[in-house]
Amino acid sequence: MPEKAILKLGDKTIELPVIIGTEGERGIDISRLRDETGVVTYDPSLGNTAVCKSAITFIDGEKGILRYRGIPIEQFTEKPNFMEVAWLLIFGRLPSKEELARFRDRLTDNELLHEGFRHQFQSVPVDAPPMAILSAMLSQLACFHQELLSLQDEESFEDAAARLISKVRTIAAFSYRRSLGLPFIYPDPKLRYCANFLHMMFSIPYQQYIITPEIEDALNLVFIMHADHEQNCSTSTARVVGSAKANLFASCAAAVCALWGPLHGGANVEVIEMLERIHKGGVTPEECIRQAKDKSNPFRLFGFGHRVYKNYDPRAKILKATCEKVFAKLHHKDELLDIARKLEALALKDSYFVERRLYPNVDFYSGILLRAMGIPTNVFTVCFAIGRLPGWIAQWKEQHDDPTSRILRPRQIYVGPPQGDYVPLSKR
Repeated sequence: MPEKAILKLGDKTIELPVIIGTEGERGIDISRLRDETGVVTYDPSLGNTAVCKSAITFIDGEKGILRYRGIPIEQFTEKPNFMEVAWLLIFGRLPSKEELARFRDRLTDNELLHEGFRHQFQSVPVDAPPMAILSAMLSQLACFHQELLSLQDEESFEDAAARLISKVRTIAAFSYRRSLGLPFIYPDPKLRYCANFLHMMFSIPYQQYIITPEIEDALNLVFIMHADHEQNCSTSTARVVGSAKANLFASCAAAVCALWGPLHGGANVEVIEMLERIHKGGVTPEECIRQAKDKSNPFRLFGFGHRVYKNYDPRAKILKATCEKVFAKLHHKDELLDIARKLEALALKDSYFVERRLYPNVDFYSGILLRAMGIPTNVFTVCFAIGRLPGWIAQWKEQHDDPTSRILRPRQIYVGPPQGDYVPLSKR
């Protein structure tokens, strides 16, 4: 007998079906609540509302679990391959050798931007925010690839996905070069995805930037750790826009705008700026912990706690280990990493943080890794977008393929003035 919830409203009793997910998650189906009762639920920020069924990502915040298509995130760390993870998320399975090779070829074929984009970059102020450029340029792709605005089959969808994933790094690198007044460096078809991105960022004419295997693996891991994370703000934005049957380019451009917010994609920038203030000000980690616990103190300890995870963020564990590995291999010392280590050690044994389950999150170490690669803080969120793009594409496709999908249209509780009369201007 299927489980049901009973709702009593006045003298009326209705049964609500209970949906059970693969991992035992339970949700009450209220899709017919308004039709049957005339009332709606009130759930600010949708913290208790499942807006879809999804087979892409599973999170158990209590246990610190993150899985892509059922595979634990930890299993992607041995030989990190962002392209393999991107394929897995988008198409629902690990690619065969032939599929991965074909996808890589498509990425290489589509890594160049139309030359018309050069004029677009030239018209952008040199101090323009990189995320503004990224969103604008992703929208511009719709102008240059109009044949992909309506995706009628798997072949055209794969082509559109490859174009987006390939060109986003070129756009990101070009926007960085533009900010410094440096010549654009074209992609090198002989380089793999992450190495090519760093090449376009840091090479100069006649002198190619040399990428070490440790740095290439670390950037693959940064992208993989950010590739998808269930129904977060930017992913939900991609779904909301896509539910109107908007094209893939528009939906991803909108997601970039959502990611731009400091409460979402900009969090690792806040961490680095905090660590730099601590370092420059000579404040001890012990004093920072004390200030963070003082509600009257404006100091904020960024990088701890998470909306979903009430345990150690599994992505943070992986990136912390990657930091240790990269810095040891390159014999690189970073005062900010030392401060971060000390802050974490102090927080994990402090009852204030333990009782509130405030553990380091992915932003606590991702910025330190990006900084070690030479990537400036104003490009951190752009790197987040590059990593998250496969997740946005996968979520857009899942919704697009769902025959029951409808345009997202939340309800509200009106709390404005009651009905009144219009007063002519002469009588006001």
